[in-house]
Amino acid sequence: MDTQLAFVILTFGASVLAMVSFVVALIQRQVLVPPQAAQAIFSTGEMGCTELESRPNNRWKSLDQSARGPILYFLLSSVGWLLLGSTLGLIVSIKFHHPEFLGTRDFLTFGKLRTLHLNIIAYGWLSFAGLGLSLWLVPRIMRVPLHKPKILYLAGSMWNFGVCLGCLGILSGYTDGLEWLEFWWPIDGLLAVAGALVAIPLFQTIWRSQEKHFYVTMWYTLAAFIWFPVLFVIANMHFLHTGVQQGIVNWWFAHNVLGLWVTPLGLGIVYYLLPKITGYPIFSYQLSLFGFWGLALFYSQVGAHHLLGSPIPTWVANLSIVMSVGMAIPVITVAINHHVSAYRHLGVLRQSVVLRFIVFGAMMYTVSSLQGSLHSLRTFNYISHFTHWTVSHAHLGLYGFTSMVFFGGIYFALPRLLDRDWEYPGLINLHFWLAATGILTYAVSLGIGGILQGMALRDSSGTFEQSLKVTLPYLVGRSLGGSLMLLSHLVFAFNICDLLGRTAREKRS
Repeated sequence: MDTQLAFVILTFGASVLAMVSFVVALIQRQVLVPPQAAQAIFSTGEMGCTELESRPNNRWKSLDQSARGPILYFLLSSVGWLLLGSTLGLIVSIKFHHPEFLGTRDFLTFGKLRTLHLNIIAYGWLSFAGLGLSLWLVPRIMRVPLHKPKILYLAGSMWNFGVCLGCLGILSGYTDGLEWLEFWWPIDGLLAVAGALVAIPLFQTIWRSQEKHFYVTMWYTLAAFIWFPVLFVIANMHFLHTGVQQGIVNWWFAHNVLGLWVTPLGLGIVYYLLPKITGYPIFSYQLSLFGFWGLALFYSQVGAHHLLGSPIPTWVANLSIVMSVGMAIPVITVAINHHVSAYRHLGVLRQSVVLRFIVFGAMMYTVSSLQGSLHSLRTFNYISHFTHWTVSHAHLGLYGFTSMVFFGGIYFALPRLLDRDWEYPGLINLHFWLAATGILTYAVSLGIGGILQGMALRDSSGTFEQSLKVTLPYLVGRSLGGSLMLLSHLVFAFNICDLLGRTAREKRS
């Protein structure tokens, strides 16, 4: 069977499976549910109490403690990878306007450091943080302790080892040579096994639960844990894809690892923490489920809009454009839910720094997603393609949305896991403003620079050198934003080390 035909059949089968799941959900009343389902995350007496007024009851404490060690292992690993990845990212940024910076060694060249930065952030920071927070949320939502948590130590160690080997492989020249798929294929197998080990306690916990309804956060979490293994395994079967087909599969994975892996995890956290911190359910529970199914049905084929103008079949490009524009439907649905819920509780937003991370992340999800629909259109894509605009857009989604939400989730979860409050709330506020200012400076600078670069590239009377020179001031702005983000990560790490240190000292005394 022709591999292209096989890929089309597989994609069609996945779409049919999604539709069948939707019908089953309708039959089981998982979608058309009463508004009271939005209150499933609250215990008796919690409704109407903000994060600042309430303290976890004994039931939440026992659920949090059911897998405290492994969850802490995952979250602390994510912070370590974040510091390394963002440091490399700043060095890469500086190289754009100072190419000779740290250029005396082959392993410090742009090609290797940029690849390291991308993979460390994707598989080190984002994946570890998303997995850790998901493992913390699942027992709370399903109201049963996490099953067989000790296996997570093995899974986390294998994942850490796999990322380390992948980084060493990149430095040594062992790479598959495809963006977002640079890790050498034997290492991909190690990561796949580690991911399967993480899924075992998660799905067993869900199986043991007596909850009749899955809160929307569980829909996003479960979907992410199902989608990502399929994406990862198929994309790394390089012997199935060659030439143009390989390019299509490459960007099918590269875009879906964002939209069907870290995005569902981030949205699930928002849907849990936004009502939990304000003390009131989300604006519309029906809209939250509609947004989930919209993401499931529209997102899977948007990646090919990165290949417009390349020798791919026209129907593939057109399908990608239609699906990308269609994504505006679930995005607007989610935006209404998030922003109305936040607007109703502006007083809490002024008081809770954690909520600021969550709301800022939700706002950036709306902006970056609508950007994606915009630059999928050929008219705009012909200006933005091959420019810094794409980098700006990617960071607005991965950092402005996902990372900011993960920061808020970690700040909310750690005190409950360790039963200690943060010693310096002012430093959490400093982290927020440094990170928010940094990503906005970064995204705006590269966004403007990218548009000017695209217009210069389309000017037939100009030169390629002119298209580079016009971006220089904006590349400096990028490095300034990156510096603020790295500084915020150091504050983040200090806050966590201080909390862990105080916990250890109190235990010894």
